[in-house]
Amino acid sequence: MADRAVGVPFAKEGIPFIAVPAGVTLLTGWLGWPIVAGVGAIATLFAAWFFRNPARVAPQGPKLVIAPGDGKVIAVEEEFEPRYLKERSFRITIFLNVFDVHINRMPCDGVIEDVQYQPGLFLVASRPEATLRNEQNAVMIKTHEGMKVLCVQVAGLIARRIVCWVSPRDRAIRGERYGLIRFGSRMDTFLPMGTKLRVALGERVKGGETILGELP
Repeated sequence: MADRAVGVPFAKEGIPFIAVPAGVTLLTGWLGWPIVAGVGAIATLFAAWFFRNPARVAPQGPKLVIAPGDGKVIAVEEEFEPRYLKERSFRITIFLNVFDVHINRMPCDGVIEDVQYQPGLFLVASRPEATLRNEQNAVMIKTHEGMKVLCVQVAGLIARRIVCWVSPRDRAIRGERYGLIRFGSRMDTFLPMGTKLRVALGERVKGGETILGELP
């Protein structure tokens, strides 16, 4: 899988959201409408901040799993995953607010076995029932050691657009960008039992850098 967004300051999906208010700002400034131009400038800055695409350096180690997104850890649970893994696993949920980086990154090295999109509701992403009922996109990764790691992009109340750039049989490289969710969301990462967890409830994490755990 080629990292299609490397060296680009903004996610390309955000360019229209940046360009439109920027154009309004320039036009209304030229027309001498300072209030409208000021609102447009604020909207432009917000869109640019939301769709920012910072460089990250992924920690190295064959069994490390890193955070797929920025945000706050709102759940670290042991549970049965009924749809894709069909076995007990650890679920680590990261909630992304509108001020977090929304680029999603591969949590580990391996091969992408499956990508499945599920239409659904737009409940507040922090609610437990959003795990199964919200619109989402699941990416199953099989590591070189044969472990399975499931990463799920979950849309929320405001987030209404999940973007995923990868397909089955693509190579997964830890830390590389693979998608984004627009305007608030959450990321669920399911790790096999026996994983040594290295993240705690309430901790803030950085996608592509923070270590979630070490696979067995």
